[in-house]
Amino acid sequence: MRRRTFLVGLGSMSAATWTGAVAQDRVYRLAVITPSSTTTEEIRDVVFPELARLGFVEGRNLVTSTHTGDLNLLSSLGRDVVATRPDVVIAATNAAVRAILEHSKTVPIVMAFAGEDPVATGLAQSLARPGGSVTGLTNQSAEFGAKHISLLHEAASAARRVAILAIPPPRHVDVVREMKRVAGAIGLEAREYFGHDMTTYDAAFAGMRQFGAEALAIAAAPEYIRDAKTLARLSAEAGMPSISEAASMVQDGCLMGYGPDRVAFRRRAADFVASIFRGTPAGEIPIEQPATFRFAINMLTAKRLGMTIPTSLLARADEVIE
Repeated sequence: MRRRTFLVGLGSMSAATWTGAVAQDRVYRLAVITPSSTTTEEIRDVVFPELARLGFVEGRNLVTSTHTGDLNLLSSLGRDVVATRPDVVIAATNAAVRAILEHSKTVPIVMAFAGEDPVATGLAQSLARPGGSVTGLTNQSAEFGAKHISLLHEAASAARRVAILAIPPPRHVDVVREMKRVAGAIGLEAREYFGHDMTTYDAAFAGMRQFGAEALAIAAAPEYIRDAKTLARLSAEAGMPSISEAASMVQDGCLMGYGPDRVAFRRRAADFVASIFRGTPAGEIPIEQPATFRFAINMLTAKRLGMTIPTSLLARADEVIE
């Protein structure tokens, strides 16, 4: 489904209420592009209030538009975004970044946040000095993928066949490669299955069953956070303990989640946007990686699966759902 929501605010603000060097008579335009409505809501709930604190307030000196649609719509959404003549675009995935670059090489883009390595995928020259029009936040999900395989093996040590749920290429190519490398190094057989929405998950899980998968590693993606309850249900029905990137997915029924503190990490996007609004070129702002992480375990899910979670894992968890 394609959804476009335009939220417009125009007006003036007294200089005394502003934070930072914000031009008093300037109205700034910010667009958001993402394949997931959940991510859209997170950006609105986390990034926009932080922008207001920094002096960029909807209804006063900020105009925003959000553009949400699945993989097949990203290219056309990118065209729509560029047509709004934004000062900055927040793009939630590497694919969303590429959708903007397809239509403009000059519009400043803030990743918030991308999973694939922006340097390896050609979106930036380096993390320290990106060059071009792209900066922002990357969680380098290939590294998390490797950690997920290790944690899954620790929780379900008897499992020998691991399924990997990933978004179809070009997304997650490096993530799948790294997961399979780590799995092979510890004596596991890993095989990838692709799905990105309700129309593709059944076939992916059918393939996992045919493979005889005993555990599931879910790659980091906003689509999977959006569909967390469905993925938790499907993995439980298949008898597979699962691990994901987001602690919120554990609250929705996945066994484990390990990844960046999403709220703190996403909030940083406001600083990138504000810096560009104030005149710093995107290519001169270093790309950042997460500094804080969260590890969550759902003991209710473990009980349903008949699992005993090692005390060594429980001791390291930031959140245990019982």
